[in-house]
Amino acid sequence: MVHRPLVIDDIEDLRTYERGRDAYRRRIIELKRLRRVGVGPIMTLVFENRETVRFQVQEMARAERMVTDEQVQTELDVYNALLPAPGELSATLFIELTDEAALREWLPKLVGVERSFELRVGGDGEAAPAVPESAHEEALTRPTMTASVHYLRFPLTSEQVARFGPGPVVVATTHPEYRHHTVVSDETRRELLNDLIQ
Repeated sequence: MVHRPLVIDDIEDLRTYERGRDAYRRRIIELKRLRRVGVGPIMTLVFENRETVRFQVQEMARAERMVTDEQVQTELDVYNALLPAPGELSATLFIELTDEAALREWLPKLVGVERSFELRVGGDGEAAPAVPESAHEEALTRPTMTASVHYLRFPLTSEQVARFGPGPVVVATTHPEYRHHTVVSDETRRELLNDLIQ
């Protein structure tokens, strides 16, 4: 269920979605809070699951006034690629810069940052390196400047999955211009464990 791709019947039509949107958005905001991990001063990972991806499709359909199955299916084809497979976590990496000068300073320095992330699970165990989502990487990667959004996967071994529950779990980046790490909170670790064991 957790890893099953979204299909047309999972997406509400615009009128139905609009009626329940406020309550649904509040639920997703809380879910994303649980699944958000800040790493250093300007980067955040939001770990995706079926509900966060469904929300993205619903919002895109709403914003673009999509009314045909074909339009919605196109979005599903794009966003289903963000769902984690069994034994892995999937995340959207945001470089959170809004100031034009900061963007001009940082984005050239951070080329390759999407390949610098790793999960360190259970203390001394081997790290699980990030794998950029291939279709998106081709569109986002440039040799002289990185994008402000990247899509990452963290495939874990069965041993890492077993150690994930008791923890600790650390999200780290080893990029030479941005070396930071964050210990994942117990609350977030428990939430993400559901992605790995279902």
